[in-house]
Amino acid sequence: MSSSDHSAKIVHHVPTGQMCCDPEWEAAYKRFETPEEEITKFTRRLKRFGFDSLPKDALVNEIFCGRGGGLVALERMGFTNLQGTDLSDTLLEEYQGDATLHLADCLSMPFDSNSFDIVIVQGGLHHLPRIPEDLDTCISEVKRILKPTGAFYVVEPWRTPFLTFAHAVTDQPLVRKLYAKGDALAIMTARERVTYEQWLNHPKEVLAVFDKHFVAKQSQASWGKLAYVGTPLLDASADVVSSARVGSM
Repeated sequence: MSSSDHSAKIVHHVPTGQMCCDPEWEAAYKRFETPEEEITKFTRRLKRFGFDSLPKDALVNEIFCGRGGGLVALERMGFTNLQGTDLSDTLLEEYQGDATLHLADCLSMPFDSNSFDIVIVQGGLHHLPRIPEDLDTCISEVKRILKPTGAFYVVEPWRTPFLTFAHAVTDQPLVRKLYAKGDALAIMTARERVTYEQWLNHPKEVLAVFDKHFVAKQSQASWGKLAYVGTPLLDASADVVSSARVGSM
């Protein structure tokens, strides 16, 4: 089958280039890892979340999906009902697969309420300009489009000793010169410095927003990442507080 048979199917809900994106960040992102390396990484994450045992016909939406590596990972695992959402048309156009893509703002998603069984985000929430305001808006939208029995899966950067060490190393000029992946990481971090540091510096506020809308089934920080799984909080007024908290902030 030719690559043209897998050209991205993109539904435009906002004009191309209206709100996104930074060409220098995207260039560094593409240098950081190849599509196949990214797919392998996402596959490992999804398996750790238990996706091997989930129904393969579940309706899944990956938000902030970028070039669609997570969607390809899901396809290879047998999932057949996939959609992806992102604001970068240049990244969406690189996707080759069968999922339907949406050029749309994750703060105002163009989907019916109670539509999806699963929503996933792998490294997009830390790009939001305002914490906690924009995060609250986005997470509220995720809850709205999820079925009451649905689940929200999150992997985001988190300030752990490993992350602090990794940035300290890759910020060194000699390391950046000798290690292309480290240089790409340093460029991405520099280009998103404001939102990245804002996210890392407000862990309690981030988790409070999650608790406002979801009941945590998993919330674990290790190796510079937060891995979170939540189900919709059906009664927002109920005194329900997650017992699965991140231990050390």
